[in-house]
Amino acid sequence: MTTDDEDRRIKNRYEAQCLEVQLRERSLLGRKKLPTAVTCLDMNRYGMAVLSPKPLEPGTRLYIDFSGKYISESRVAARVVENRSFQTGYRVGIQFSYLHEKKGYSRAVDNALSRIEGFYNRFAS
Repeated sequence: MTTDDEDRRIKNRYEAQCLEVQLRERSLLGRKKLPTAVTCLDMNRYGMAVLSPKPLEPGTRLYIDFSGKYISESRVAARVVENRSFQTGYRVGIQFSYLHEKKGYSRAVDNALSRIEGFYNRFAS
């Protein structure tokens, strides 16, 4: 991570490679787009970084589905904030939308992301 990444973050992120994540680009006209399986590099309740097989432009709006042991959360709205070549694909920085869209705030999503973050925080300890 670069210093800029660390300065921008509200909170530390935790490694979460065993978390299964699927991304779907949100379309303007409501058309269904196929999900893309990605590898979660790290996360916290505010955002995450994933290793993606394809680049995603900053500003791209997404839906994210999470699954793992004791974890199941679908259609979490997010947006891409950064994209760069990394290892065998692209490192995509993602911010969850409930942070910057007042009308999109959901206590249920906030609580679910907090639980996922807590799980990986304990796992990292």
